[in-house]
Amino acid sequence: MRIDEDCQVMVGYDNCIVGLCRRFGQEPIVMYSYDLVINQLVNGGMTEDEAGEWFEFNMIGAWVGDRTRGFLITD
Repeated sequence: MRIDEDCQVMVGYDNCIVGLCRRFGQEPIVMYSYDLVINQLVNGGMTEDEAGEWFEFNMIGAWVGDRTRGFLITD
């Protein structure tokens, strides 16, 4: 998988990337696994509640343009 340099990525979360999302009429975006991101935050010392709150505010809540990354929830 080749990630375009214009895609928005999260530094330190490459192991959480599950692929690219293609959308009609738009450039692809990087897709991260929600579960892998939460697990990484927890493994870094946060509680599950802290990780969920951090994720919602700082990751889902961070719009950085049309190439803003996405998060795949599989459960």
